Amino acid sequence: MESTLESVNQAEAMAEQFSSRAGFEEDTRGGISMAVREAMINAVLHGNGYDPAKSVKLTFEQNGRELIITITDQGKGLDPDEVPDPLAPENLMKQSGRGIFLMRAFMDEVRIRKVDPGTEITLIKRLQNNDLDPQEAST
Repeated sequence: MESTLESVNQAEAMAEQFSSRAGFEEDTRGGISMAVREAMINAVLHGNGYDPAKSVKLTFEQNGRELIITITDQGKGLDPDEVPDPLAPENLMKQSGRGIFLMRAFMDEVRIRKVDPGTEITLIKRLQNNDLDPQEAST
C-alpha cells in the first residue's frame, strides 16, 4: 500500500471486512479496525514519513480462531521500549503517542520487531464464543 492517509482509511475498512468475515461481533470489529488504523498511521507517518517511494505491506490471515494482521513499513525501525508511556503525567496532554497503547488495549497480542528496513507489527485477535455476531452466527 502507498504511504498515504488514503491507505490508512483503506486498511481500516479492510480490517472491518476481514474481522466481520472471521465472525467477530460489532464492538470487537471496531477495536480491531482501530488497532489497524493506529498501526497504519504509525507505518505511514512515523515509519515511512509519507515518502511516496516507500510502501506499507498489510496482510490478513485467519488461522483457526485467530485473526492475524501484519503491517510492515520501510522506515528506520522502531524500538518499542523507547516509546514514552502515554499514561505518564508528562505525556497525558500530548497529541500523539497513544497508538501502541490502543493497539494493545484492543488486541489480544501485539508484536513489534525491527526488520531491514522498517518495523513489522503483528496484531492478533482470538475469536471467543461470546464474540460471535448473533446475526452472523445464525447464518
